[in-house]
Amino acid sequence: MLNLKTFLQLLKESFRDLLPIVLVIMFFQLAIIQSIPDNWLSTAIGLTIVGVGLAVFLLGLEVGIFPVGEGLASDFAHKGSTVWILLFGFMIGFGTTVAEPALIVIAQKAASISAGRIDATTLRMVVAFSVGFAIVLGVWRIIKGHPIHYYIISGYVLVVAATAFAPREIVGLAYDLGGVTTSTVTVPLVAALGIGLASTIKGRNPVLDGFGLIAFASLTPMIFVQIYGIIVYNFIDIGHIPQFAPITEEVATAAAEYNFSLIEILKGLVGVVMDVAPILAIILFFQYIILKKPIENLKQVLIGFGLVILGLDAFIVGLEMGLFSVGEMMAYELTQYDNNIIIYSFGFFIGFSTTMAEPSLTAIARKAKEISDGKINDFVLRLFVALGVAIGISLGAYRIVVGGEIVYYIMAGYLFVIVLTFLAPKYIIPIAYDSGGVTTSTVTVPLVAAIGLGLATNIPGRDPLIDGFGLIAFASLFPMITVMLYGLITERIGVKGEHEKEQLHMDELRHAIEDVHNMQLATINVEGTDKSHSYEMSFSAVHVIVPKEKLEDALLAAREAGARGVTIMDAHGMGLAEMENFYNRLHADVTDANLMFITKTKNVDRIIKEVLTKLDITGEGQGLTFAYPVSHIKGLRLKIDDL
Repeated sequence: MLNLKTFLQLLKESFRDLLPIVLVIMFFQLAIIQSIPDNWLSTAIGLTIVGVGLAVFLLGLEVGIFPVGEGLASDFAHKGSTVWILLFGFMIGFGTTVAEPALIVIAQKAASISAGRIDATTLRMVVAFSVGFAIVLGVWRIIKGHPIHYYIISGYVLVVAATAFAPREIVGLAYDLGGVTTSTVTVPLVAALGIGLASTIKGRNPVLDGFGLIAFASLTPMIFVQIYGIIVYNFIDIGHIPQFAPITEEVATAAAEYNFSLIEILKGLVGVVMDVAPILAIILFFQYIILKKPIENLKQVLIGFGLVILGLDAFIVGLEMGLFSVGEMMAYELTQYDNNIIIYSFGFFIGFSTTMAEPSLTAIARKAKEISDGKINDFVLRLFVALGVAIGISLGAYRIVVGGEIVYYIMAGYLFVIVLTFLAPKYIIPIAYDSGGVTTSTVTVPLVAAIGLGLATNIPGRDPLIDGFGLIAFASLFPMITVMLYGLITERIGVKGEHEKEQLHMDELRHAIEDVHNMQLATINVEGTDKSHSYEMSFSAVHVIVPKEKLEDALLAAREAGARGVTIMDAHGMGLAEMENFYNRLHADVTDANLMFITKTKNVDRIIKEVLTKLDITGEGQGLTFAYPVSHIKGLRLKIDDL
């Protein structure tokens, strides 16, 4: 909802999420490198812009992208046209990926260090097509209701099979591109499409079936890009491969200087508009041309898209000023230390902190909490995802430092994922698969890619093309493992959703009432005889509290309704007015009588109704009546007719 209170709450959460990044940078800068960067003021301003931009971006998602995405999915599901749903899914996947900034950066970097055998534009088209295909496959799965793990495990098998034939130069790049494709804008819209379909199609569960599209979008590029690599490296002549220039101190320093000018800001804003424009065009086309239906709250939706554009642009500008400049400098300086533990530690902490600040993850975690009825805690989910990214980047950095084939690490990780798939609770599996894609987006990809290439160019014996790529793949793989572990932990300790808690409470209450209402064994003395009998019969106590002058009327009314015995107790009552100053009334004379009738439960309604009617307790009269079940009755005397 578009209001100031919501924005301020998002702003507070944004700066809370940025705190880990600030602490990591400050610790390594002051404690390890032991120097204060010259551009510390620019860094501080940049991080402030990041916080504001993130809050604006998330607000735009809530009021613009999520509602329209879920609405389109619902309309297509009600329309019943599978072909149009699949075509819409393909266009969303292709259109949002082909202009993805992180993909453009990685594709250009791959082309520059592959002697031209990898064409940046062709690579982007291959990846975009694979994502479109993935969305089609994921939508088809939701429509048919197939379990997601059959598709994912089959995909892992195809990835490993393609790796067996793909050249070494393409493997790490292919694995990385599986994570690059899921952008800050793509993730929320694709998630909204899946959740909207699963919420609309009869027999589908939003938690079990709604998630998973992002996992498909992360998996298929690994297969398609490796096939592309097989073709490229078999049909293009091998030329001279230029050596990737090492990152020197001068290069790192130059990279740290951000050109904060009006022209650069406008260029960045235009770039973000170009990224979001295809998505808006696709939505408008399908909404007005295919569905022939106007968008509800169009003004609010357009404001939401505008906020997404402004927030994302501010977010990227802030990162350039406040994080990337310091990160690039530190990546170079850390490689100058003869201590690999520092590198692994930096990878761990920077992976954790950047993931906690990832807007796509924040959006998906919120949606997971919402549709899981609170069973999934959004903040705890983000912690486990961030932990997975941190472990993955540390292990990926270890692989670069010590050497080793990436495929062995990835295959071992896949085995863990497959085993956990059969152990983890079903509701967490699609979310775990999706978590691998949402971690590698606007924040993570450029920084992680810079760390990987920086290590590979500064460590002797490493090839940037073969060893430099792969960190993003690690950052995508390990969150799947940690999120499934999170599901196992919550299942083990018995975490319940809000509806489950309410249902459990109602069940406990019902069982308690049933226990009381179940006929308890009561020993009854028979009036006029010396006999007593034990009966399984439910009894209740009915209390009637009235002024003493109404005592006789109350007794007559209860007897007419079937009451057979009474215990009369003196009482002294005070009303609302008297309670305001009760000290001088504590020792007043007895004014009321408390009548307690022990009777069969089936007589309770009749007794209370008769007393209410005769004494007009709920009208002008004075008094109070109530009842409650009792058990284990001993010594009650009743006539044989009553029994």
